[in-house]
Amino acid sequence: MTVPGTERSHAPDLSRVLSAFSSRAEEPPGPIQMLTPEGTLVHHPDDTPGYDPLRLRAFYRDMVMARSIDTEATALQRQGELGLWPPLAGQEAAQVGSAHALRADDYAFPSYREHGVAWCRGVDPVDVVRLYRGVTNGGWDPREKNFHLYTLVVGSHALHATGYAMGLAKRGSGAAAIAYFGDGATSEGDVAEAFTFAAVHDAPVVFFCQNNQWAISEPVERQLRGPLYRRAAGFGFPGVQVDGNDVLAVHAVTEAALEHARTGNGPFFIEASTYRMGAHTTSDDPTRYRRAAELDAWRAKDPIDRVRTHLAESGHATQEFFDDVATEGAELALRIRRQVRTMPDPDRTEVFGHVYADGHPLVDEERAQFAAYQASFADQEVK
Repeated sequence: MTVPGTERSHAPDLSRVLSAFSSRAEEPPGPIQMLTPEGTLVHHPDDTPGYDPLRLRAFYRDMVMARSIDTEATALQRQGELGLWPPLAGQEAAQVGSAHALRADDYAFPSYREHGVAWCRGVDPVDVVRLYRGVTNGGWDPREKNFHLYTLVVGSHALHATGYAMGLAKRGSGAAAIAYFGDGATSEGDVAEAFTFAAVHDAPVVFFCQNNQWAISEPVERQLRGPLYRRAAGFGFPGVQVDGNDVLAVHAVTEAALEHARTGNGPFFIEASTYRMGAHTTSDDPTRYRRAAELDAWRAKDPIDRVRTHLAESGHATQEFFDDVATEGAELALRIRRQVRTMPDPDRTEVFGHVYADGHPLVDEERAQFAAYQASFADQEVK
């Protein structure tokens, strides 16, 4: 199978993944899927790219950990411990599957909901939660894990990923960048500009769209009359649509797309069709704009349940394994809760600390004024 935009150079891994799911020459007939919602493999294991029971158990564990982080952080926000939290429930397969496809030297640019990717890249979830408690302006060193800081401005980091990827190509590093964003971001000008630059410069970047069906309260059908992945063709590079609740398919497609980018074929676009089971953020009420029946239909496609079912029915995991993972998730949640509640507030003047790399006289002056203002309240404190 030939995917539009890949004719300049061969991409054998990508071709193998796509040809496993379609006999049509022009494009896949729908979202690429390897594992059905019922936990059944679409093809025989020998014909399923990347299928490995050991890896599948690792996927399951990381998805459970991601949901544990998310559930606990949501509860902490509801109890007043966090200012805000963007839930990821339902999107675990899209995040864990793609994150496992990354090499250590690849660089990930998240938006603000990629808690599962952060976990897989080795970022302590306490550092992620720290950001939403408002006690840090970042939370972690992005260079340590090749995982950039969260970006709350919708779509802007697609440009950052493209620029970084262009730098990787100029240095001949052989690595790639990946940018995560939602369906709403594809309507942003920043993303269109990133597509243009990435295409004309053959930047080794994968644009990974988690189409969770809703851009806050705006449904995806109000954003484009057709699948989002087709937007890539208009910019001159390939795109595919994958079942975003199928961790096996997400992993295989992302691995192939990254190899496509690393080997000089330019950018690639992945639309992972998934669903946000919870609110856009904890300040949102999704019951005001979507029907309960829609949520129920997607719950039946739960990404964690389908892997658990497959592992159990295929004999690749025991009840002891599932119990151990559940215990580990509970212990992780408890650690997050304990550390959040004992987290010290930062020095108020830290906000001035990283405005400029080498400092600035005006910032120093503003810091001194702020310190004096804070000190003026000292005499009014109740003793």
